[in-house]
Amino acid sequence: MVGLGTMSSIKQVINDAVEKGKEVYEKVRQPNPIRLRDLIRQIRSAKTAAEERAVVNRECAYIRLTFREEDSVWRCRNVAKLLYIHMLGYPAHFGQMECLKLIASPRFTDKRIGYLGAMLLLDERQDVHLLITNSLKNDLNSSTQFVQGLALCTLGAIASPEMSRDLAGEVERLLKSSNAYIRKKAAVCALRIICKVPELMEMYLPATRSLLSEKNHGVLITGVTLITEMCRQSPDMLAHFKKIVPNLVRILKNLIMAGYSPEHDVQGVSDPFLQVKILKLLRILGCGDSEASETMNDILAQVATNTESSKNVGNAILYETVLSIMDIKSESGLRVLAINILGRFLLNADKNIRYVALNTLLRVVHADNSAVQRHRSTILECLKDADISIRRRAMELCFALINGNNIRTMMKELLTFLEKAEPEFKASCSSKCVLAAEKFSPNVRWHIDTLLKVVEAAGNHVPDDVVSSTIQLISETRTEQAYAVGELWRHLSIAQMEYQPMIQVSTWCIGEFGDLLLSGHADVTVVESDLIDIYQKILWSSQCSITTKEYALTSLMKLSARLTHEVGSIQQVVSAFGSHLNIELQQRGIEYSQLFTRHNHMRGPLLERMPPFEGTRASAEQDKMAITNGIDASPDNHSLLNDLTSPNNNAHETNESNALLDLLGGMEPGDNETVPATSTAGVLSVPSTMPAVNADILDLLGGLDSGPAAPVPASNMNDTTTPAQLPNSSNAAYLLDGLLNNSTPVITSLNSPVTNSVVTIPTSNLIIPPLQKSSIPGITAYDKNGIRLDMAFDVQESITTINMLATNNSGAQVTDFLFQAAVPKSIQLQMLNPSSTIMAPTTSLSQLIKVNNPNKVPLRMRIKLSWLANGTALQDQGEISNFPSVLWQ
Repeated sequence: MVGLGTMSSIKQVINDAVEKGKEVYEKVRQPNPIRLRDLIRQIRSAKTAAEERAVVNRECAYIRLTFREEDSVWRCRNVAKLLYIHMLGYPAHFGQMECLKLIASPRFTDKRIGYLGAMLLLDERQDVHLLITNSLKNDLNSSTQFVQGLALCTLGAIASPEMSRDLAGEVERLLKSSNAYIRKKAAVCALRIICKVPELMEMYLPATRSLLSEKNHGVLITGVTLITEMCRQSPDMLAHFKKIVPNLVRILKNLIMAGYSPEHDVQGVSDPFLQVKILKLLRILGCGDSEASETMNDILAQVATNTESSKNVGNAILYETVLSIMDIKSESGLRVLAINILGRFLLNADKNIRYVALNTLLRVVHADNSAVQRHRSTILECLKDADISIRRRAMELCFALINGNNIRTMMKELLTFLEKAEPEFKASCSSKCVLAAEKFSPNVRWHIDTLLKVVEAAGNHVPDDVVSSTIQLISETRTEQAYAVGELWRHLSIAQMEYQPMIQVSTWCIGEFGDLLLSGHADVTVVESDLIDIYQKILWSSQCSITTKEYALTSLMKLSARLTHEVGSIQQVVSAFGSHLNIELQQRGIEYSQLFTRHNHMRGPLLERMPPFEGTRASAEQDKMAITNGIDASPDNHSLLNDLTSPNNNAHETNESNALLDLLGGMEPGDNETVPATSTAGVLSVPSTMPAVNADILDLLGGLDSGPAAPVPASNMNDTTTPAQLPNSSNAAYLLDGLLNNSTPVITSLNSPVTNSVVTIPTSNLIIPPLQKSSIPGITAYDKNGIRLDMAFDVQESITTINMLATNNSGAQVTDFLFQAAVPKSIQLQMLNPSSTIMAPTTSLSQLIKVNNPNKVPLRMRIKLSWLANGTALQDQGEISNFPSVLWQ
C-alpha cells in the first residue's frame, strides 16, 4: 500500500514538470529580446540606409508585440532600445504609456528608464504627460534621494503650467532640504516652474536667500541661475536682490584667490562655470545702478587682470567680464581695459574668439568709440580674413568707426575690400560707403570721386540707391559738374558693357551736362563723333540691360540739344528704336522722333538742363521704402512713375490705397474709415484728391476726425510741369507744401529712364531748427516693454513741433527702431529722420515731428512702434489722447 507522503511527492514532481514544460514552451514561442548593445551593433553594421531601416523596423515590430502582450519582464530593456531608436530619428511615440508603467514600478532601474523615456518622448503639448503628475508627487516624497532626484530632473524638463502649480509646493519643500544633492536639483526645477508660472516666484524667494551661503558649488551655480532668472522677469525681484551684490563679490573674490582645488579646477581656473554665472548676475544687478556698479568695479578689474587668457576657459570668463563692465556704470579706465581685452581677442588664432571679439566690439562701439578706435588697424586686418563671417562683422565694425578724422583712410581700405569682396557683400557695403561719405566727406570733389569708385568697385551689385545718390550729388553741385562729367567720360570711354550702374550714371550726367564736356570745361577733349559712337555701342550691345538702354536713349536725346554737328546721326539712332522689340524703348523712339519732325521747335526748351535737386539726398533705407504716397522716387523705378503720370491711374491708386491700409496693423480691407498714409521716418502723406472708389477709406483714424479737411490750394492741384521750389526750412508754413496734393512736388524731365516720368523731391530730410525751451508741459506718450517715449512741445501759430525722445530701459540692445504715427485727416503731419535707429541699454534717440492743425481741433494720434531686442522682433501700437490743450486753443 502506497503511503500518502509518496503520493504527494509524485504529484509535486508532476506539477513541477508541467511548469517547466510551460516555461520551455514560452521560451520557444517567444525568445528573449536582444540587448541594447546588440541592437546598436546591428544598426552600426548596416551598410545602407535601407538596411538600417530594415533592422529598426524589425525591432520596432517586436517591441510592439511585447507591449501588446503586457510582457513586464523585458519592458525596461525594450523601452531602452526604443529610446535609442528615437534618438536616431525614428518614430517611437507608441512607447509613451510603457514609460508611465516603468515610472510606477517600485524598482529603481525601471524608474530610471521610465523617467528618461518621459523626458525624451513627452512634452507639455501632449496630454499624456499629465498622467505622471501623481507618480512625480509620490517620488518627490520618497525616502531615497536618487528617486527624488529622478523626479526633480523630469519635472524640470517637461513641467507644464498645470503640473507646475500642482507640484510647486513639493519643490519648495525640497529646496530647503539638508541634502545638497536634492537642493541642487530642486533649484533647477524651480527655475522651470517660475518660467512657466511667474506668479509662483514669491514662493521661492525665502529659500533662495540661503542658497548663496552654500559651500557646495553645484548648489551655488543653480542658486545663482535661479536668482538671475527672477531678476530678469521681475523688476521687484531685481530691486530686492541688489543687496546681495557684496555677497556675490565675496564669492567671486574667493574663487579668484582660492588655491588649487582638484574637484573644481578646469585647466588651472577655479570653477569657471560658477564665475561666469556670477558675472552674468552682476551684470543684471549693476545695470543702471551707480551704487551697485561701484561695489563691483574692483572685483571686475581683478578678474580682468588676473584671469589667464591662454586657455579657452579663461577667455570665456574674460568675455563675460567685458560684457559686465560695458553694461554697468563702470569707470572709464575699466571700460578701456575691457575693450583692450577684446583687442587681444582679435589677435587670437582661434576664429571663434575673433568673431566673438568683433561681435562684442560692434555692440559696445557706441559706448566708447575712442577706445575702440585704438584697435582700428587690427579690425582692418580682419577684412582680409579667410572666414566670411569674420569679414562681415569686421566690415560692419569699420563703418561704425568712421568719423570725420579717419574717413579718408577708412574709405580707402573699404574700397579695396569692396573690389575683392564676394557678391553678397557688395550691395550692403556700397550702400554704407555712400552713407558714410554723405556724412563725413571732407569736400565735394572727394565725395564725388568716392561715389564713382564705389560704383566702379561694386559692379552690377550696386543697389539703386547708390546710383540715384551719385546722380543727385552731381546734379546739385554746380561747381564740380564739369569735373564730374569729365571723370565719367573717362569711365564711359573704357567701360565694360556688362557693368550697368556705371554706364547709367555716366550717360545720365553726360546727357545733362554734355555741353560742359564739349566746351572744354571738363579738362578733357571730346569729339562729337566719338560721343555718338560710344552711345551707339551701348544701345546696340547685347550685354546692356533694357534699363541702361533707357538711360542711354534719353541721354542721347538730351545731347541733341547740346551738339551742333551730329544731330542728324542722333535722329537716325533714335528713329531706329521706333521698331524695337521692347515696348518701352519703342515708345521712347517714336515719341522722341516727333521732336525732330513735327515738334522740332519744342525740342530745345523740353530738353533743357534739369533744375538742381534741392534738399539732402535720401538715405538707402528711405529710398527702399516709399516716401511719396508709397512711390519710390529712384530713377530706375519707372513702372510706378509711369502709373502716376498715366491719365487712367484709378486702378493703380485703388491697389495702392488698399495696400497702405495696413500701416498700423489690425486694419481689415473692409475698414472704410481709414486714410492711406505712409510713414518712413519721413512724411506722412495724406492724399485729399482720390478717386470716388476710394472715398470711403480716406481717414486712417476714422472717428478721430473732428473737423473738416483743410482746403487744397488750387495752384497745386495738377501742376506737374513747373519746377517745384521747396520753401525755406525755417518757414513753418512749408509743411503745407506737398502734403495736401495727390503727390508731393515734382519736376518733369525727359532725362528720367521713362518718358513723361517724374522725379520726386523728398521733403523728409529738410533740416529743421532745434526746439527752443517751451513752457508747455511735456507728456509720456508710451512706457511699456522697456521703451519710453517722452514728448516736448513748441507752438508757433498753427504749427506744433513735437520733440520725441525714445529711451531704452529694457536692458537689451535695441536695433531697427521705427516709430509710425497717424492723425485725423483735418491735420497734417510730417516726421523727420530720427537721430538713430539703434539704442544701447539706457540710451536714447530723438525725432522731430511737425503737426499743422489749421482748424484748431483737439489733437489725437495713433502710434505704432517696432524694434529688435537682441534679435527678437517686437512691436506695439496705441493711441495718444492726453496732449496738452494749449496745443490747439
